[in-house]
Order: sequence, then structure tokens, then C-alpha cells
Amino acid sequence: MKIAVIGGGPGGLYFALLTKKRMPDCNIEIYEQNRPDDTFGFGVVFSDETLDEFFSADPQSYEMIKESFAYWSDIVIERDGEGTVIGGNGFAGCSRKTLLQLLQRRCSEEGIPIHFEEMVDVADFETRFADSDIILLANGINSPMRAKYEAEFGVKTEERRNYFTWMGSTRPLDAFTFFFQKTEHGHFCAHTYQYEEGRSTWVIETTPECWEASGFAKMSENEAARYLEKVFEKDLDGHGLITNRSIWRRFPVIACERWSHKNMVMLGDIKATAHWSIGSGTKLAMECAIALSDAIVDNPDDVDAAFAAYEAERRTPVEITQHNAAVSLRWFEDMPLHWNKARYEFAFSVMSRAKSVTWDNLKLRDERFLERAESEFYERYGKATGREVSKNRPTPMFTPFDLRGITVANRVAMAPMAQYCAEEGRLTDWHYTHYWARALGGAGLIFTEMTCPTAEARITPGCTGLWSDEQEADFTHLVSLVHQTPAKIALQLGHAGRKGSTKTPAVGMDMPLDNGNWPIFSASPIPYIEGVSDTPAELDRAQMDAIRDSFVASAERGVRAGFDMLELHCAHGYLLASFLSPLTNQRTDAYGGDARARAKFPLEVFEAIHAIWPDDRPMSVRLSSSDWAPGGLELDDLEVIARLFKDAGVDIIHCSSGETVKWQKPVFGRMWQTPFAEFVKQRVDIPTIAVGDITLPEQVNTIVAAARADLCALARPHLNNPFWTRQAAGHYGVREVAGEQLGWPEQLRSGEYQLYREAEKVNEKALDLALKARPNRRHYLQAQN
Repeated sequence: MKIAVIGGGPGGLYFALLTKKRMPDCNIEIYEQNRPDDTFGFGVVFSDETLDEFFSADPQSYEMIKESFAYWSDIVIERDGEGTVIGGNGFAGCSRKTLLQLLQRRCSEEGIPIHFEEMVDVADFETRFADSDIILLANGINSPMRAKYEAEFGVKTEERRNYFTWMGSTRPLDAFTFFFQKTEHGHFCAHTYQYEEGRSTWVIETTPECWEASGFAKMSENEAARYLEKVFEKDLDGHGLITNRSIWRRFPVIACERWSHKNMVMLGDIKATAHWSIGSGTKLAMECAIALSDAIVDNPDDVDAAFAAYEAERRTPVEITQHNAAVSLRWFEDMPLHWNKARYEFAFSVMSRAKSVTWDNLKLRDERFLERAESEFYERYGKATGREVSKNRPTPMFTPFDLRGITVANRVAMAPMAQYCAEEGRLTDWHYTHYWARALGGAGLIFTEMTCPTAEARITPGCTGLWSDEQEADFTHLVSLVHQTPAKIALQLGHAGRKGSTKTPAVGMDMPLDNGNWPIFSASPIPYIEGVSDTPAELDRAQMDAIRDSFVASAERGVRAGFDMLELHCAHGYLLASFLSPLTNQRTDAYGGDARARAKFPLEVFEAIHAIWPDDRPMSVRLSSSDWAPGGLELDDLEVIARLFKDAGVDIIHCSSGETVKWQKPVFGRMWQTPFAEFVKQRVDIPTIAVGDITLPEQVNTIVAAARADLCALARPHLNNPFWTRQAAGHYGVREVAGEQLGWPEQLRSGEYQLYREAEKVNEKALDLALKARPNRRHYLQAQN
């Protein structure tokens, strides 16, 4: 086999080394346009887990590289003259130049030719390497080869907001340190770490507003460095900044639908970039090099199979890393929103920004830091509510939350989940069991499934409704059951719109009924599934009035039934959501156009309900924060819409997303919609509910402690375990909050002791296992010894 590697960065070198070791007869040559000692940038950083992978793949290169590593276990967050230390992390940094030289040496030892100062012309590279079985494209973000085959690779590029520049310094550092500074023009953050003795990396970023106001557009590289030396004068401690092609750039997020084309395959940030705020660029390249090498060694006679195996192995980890990196970079883009947070709240938010570090994880890393963050949270909470919770320290998720005249006992809500088993809109025994079990299980707030104000508003014949006296009696009974527990219950009202008159998911999700259909409506006459769904009628003024009035009538029944709270469903492509999204609202009247105009009818419905809803009972609205589709809702739209609802009197916003169009492409992952809740909470200054793959108690604590949301709505975890919240209380040993017991029903008292004892046993075993294999410590301790 013959392989041509275009690009002699860490990924290309490492792939060639690993493959040649195991396939000595393979002819591999590397073509690099720069000289052997050229490098741009300063240091690279790896976590302890990544070092484990490198050791397993090639112990020789690992042993060579580790002698050059600078190790540290602390992260320091410097802001307003205060340095907050978080221990137990464990990273290693080294010079990028050193890393390249060591990998070059290992390639030479394995007999791999490296052609330096060898420019490969995009016009004829396929002809030049026509005799190669594989052409490995590893020549970076600006690869002309990828640009040539942009359509074939399915390249998507998004340039993010913040500007950044990569510099160095002689300032010694004993920890990975974030230096935050605020000037008259705005906010800066320097991401810094020492990569060898006497040298540290300084990646400095700022918002576009601050970059423009500071005048960087007219500065030379040297002038920018001198300016930044003044910004970070105290942090540099007498040292200067060093430049090396330190131009200002915006980070390009690159993703490709396909990583190979014909006999070409991509490796490194040519195919997928991940923001450097989670230290992942070189890491991803080298991890992908391991997987690609494995795939080729396993399939030496079938290049297509090798490429397929490589992509199957690495696509999901790469996309997860990209998603976490996107969340992380968003935090830094929103620096001004976080700036006024208290010291430990700010530090906790920085540490947990990418979602991989959680409450329990931080306790394992640095228990003292978490204790301080927790104490500060209780102090803020006490000042805001008058409740003393610092003595029994219930964790943030078990602190009560006030909304108008009600108090939710904890921060856990059962999310609305359609059960599709109503009969003529009426509740069945299943519904009573479903809701009451979760209330008994400890959830602070129970949401009903989307309940419809008329029969024509339903999604399916199995959906619940609230348009008749019988239905009102059903819900009155349900509310009385829930109120036998400490839980509160919210009525969610919604209209299916163009997604109505369909079969239940069990027999054909989103498919039109075979018979017995009812008329469907939307903001515009656009079917949900082209060629399958019925085309909805565009609502006229009379129909809008009738639908508004039907919502009011249902809300009045909800008042009489005794619901504690009402939520208006304006998400997931249903009727009111169809007005909010530009993908489903193409009206040319006063109800179409910009975000403010598109929100007009949903606001009319909300305001009409608000007028009859009791003042002491809160109201919420559920929004689709993004359509996850080109041309759909953007964050700027979300801010406008959220502000309008806040001004109309909404008390809390439930931040969901998607389901607007069938061709959406959401990026799933743990707590994947929480950034929307944080955006609305911080930007609009209103309480929010986070929802979406929140599955663990530590995630709830993380979200609340970092001020990303005020309540967390869990769906599937509650389906699997009605007693999820009580078991979380057992996990944290919480029996009472602010002097009040958690409210175990007398019939369940005999199980209370066992729950807490079993939780203690599980926690002891988990802690023991975690300490034996404590993450991010092994290589650091080895280096110290």
C-alpha cells in the first residue's frame, strides 16, 4: 500500500508513525510546506485521559514527549483582583515546536520520508499522487484541497463572533489560568498555560464590540501586543507578550458531512474544528490519527471499508466534542452577561460551561472549592428569599423556588409528556396514576401534557382536552390528588395547528388519520411533511379570535380546577409556534415579518388568558428557542420574543427547541438545550426552565448553581423512575430544607430509612472507585515523583 500524507502537523505525523509501525511494508511519505523548525502558535495542552491514549498507541513517542511536558493540576480564574483556585484537574502542556520535532524524529526512526518545504499544488495533486492508494489530507483549516471538493465533502463553515489572537510570554505559570479583564471598551479573557520552562501560551479573546472600540482593526501585530500588555499589565507581572503571526481572527467552526471522497480522506481540523477553549484541536487530530490508522491496518485491501470504519468510530466523539466546544465558546462570547456574577458563582460557571464538569465531579476534583461555591449560593439565596438553608446544605436543587404566590418545593419539574391515551379528550386511570406517582416521587412541579382547548386543537384522538364539564371534573380530581403531596401542578394549554389530526405514535407518528379527520390551521398554508401531511388553512381574523377565545375558556376551567400555574405552549411547531418561526410564517399582513410581528398573535392569546388568570398564580410560556434549520429562529429572534412575553406578564420561560420542520438537524447531547435557558435568563433577566437530556441530579445542581436556569424539567427520567427526585434526595442525604421535612407520605415512611441507607452505600462505593481511578491525576503525580 502507498499513502501520501499532505500536511506534516501532529495529526499527519502521528498517523504515519502508527501505521508504519504496524505495516512496515507500507510506503508512506509526508509532504509539508514549512521548514522542520517552523511552527505557528506556541503550546499545546492535553488532559490526562488523552495522554493515556497516546501511551497505549505508541509508548516510545509518549516517553519522548512526556519529558518535555509542563504538568499542573490547578485551574485558576482571575477576575477583579481575585484568584479562585480549582484543583484536581490535571493537564500537561508542551511546546508545539517540540511536539512536532519529537514526532518528526519518531517518523524518521520508522523510516518515513518527510519532504519539507514541499508545496503541493491543488491543481495537480491527484495526478501527482495517482499511484497512491490513499491521499491523506491533513493540511489544516485553510486546505485548498477541501475547498476544491467542498460539495463532495459537504463542508459547512460558520465564523463565530469573538476575535482572538495567539501570543506567548515569558511569564511563568503554575496553573492553567484564565485572566479576565474589563476596560472602558469591553471585556477580555486570556487563556494561559505554561508549556515549557520560561514560556507560556496566551490566547486572548474579546467581543467584536470591544475589538472594534479598542481600535485593533488599525493596529499592527506589534501594536496590538503592546496594547494588550497594558490590558493585562498586572497579570503579566512585568513580562511582555511575544508574537508569532499573532493576527486577530474569528474562530471558524468547520464540519463536513463526509470525511472521504474517492481515495482521499481528511484528518485534523481540515474536517472538523473544535474551539480551543476546551483544548481540543491537536487532541482531536491525534485521536483521529489513531482511529484512521487502526481502520487501515484492519482493512489493508479495502480502502472504502477503512474509511467507513474510521468515520463510524470517530464521527460521534468528534461531534460531541464540537458540541461541547460550541457551548464553551458561547460562554466566552457572552462574557458581559456573566461579568457581574459573584466570585464563586462566576468560577463555577466557567468550570461547568462545557457541561462535562458537573456538581458531583467538582466535588471529587476539589471539595473545598465546591463547599465555598455552595456556601456563596446559600448566602445569595438567603438574601433573596429570607430562607436559612446554609445549616443543612440541601444542595441547590432542593432549595424552594418562589413564583408569584406559589412556592415550588425544589428545582425539579416533570416535563410535559403526551401520553396519547385520552378518550374523547378525557383523562383515564392511566393519567391519574402517571401524574400522581411523579408527585409522590418528589418532583416539585408537575406539568400536564399539552391539553387542547377544543377537539380540533388536538394532535391525535388520544390527546387530552379541556373544553367540557366532564373534562373539567377529571382535571379537578387530578389536581386534588397532586395536592395531597407537596408538589404543584401546571396546566399546559396548546393547539396542534398544522401538526394536528394525526395518528398516535404507536400507529404512525405525524401521519394523517385514515378517517375522522378534522380541519387544521397554521400561520401559513405550509404542510408539515410535504406530500404527506394535509395542507393547513391560513388563519383569518375571525378564526384567530375564535381560537383565542377557546384558550380563554379552557384557562377559566383550569382556574376552577385548581391548577397552580398555567403554561402556554408556543413551541415545537404547533399553532402558536407556527407564527413565531419564519419557516412557517410567511404572512404578509400584520402577523408576519420580523420577530415582533410574528409574535403578535401568540401574545394576543397570552394576554387574553393573563387577563382572567388569578394574580397569585404564575404563568409560563414554552418557546422553541431554535428551529435547528437554516432560515429559522435565531438567538436575536429569541431575545425579542422572550422580552415581549416578559413585558406581557409571563413569570418564567420554558426553553425548548426544534420540531418546527421535519428537516431539522438538532445537535443532541447532555443538557443540550440548557444554553438556551441560560441565554434567556441572563439576556432578558427572567427566570427560566431548562429541559432536554437532563438525567442526573448533579446536572440539576450544576444548572441551578451556575445560574443557567431556575427549574429543570425532566421527561424520560421520570418515565423510567417516578421516584427520581426522592432518590436524588437520598443521594445527597437531604431530609429537610429550611426546617421543613421533604414531605414523605406516611404510607411510604417505612421505605425512607432504606432509601437513605442504600444511597449511602452506593455513594461510598462510587467514591472508592473514583478515588482509585481519579481522573486527571496519574500523569501529574508521576511527573512530580
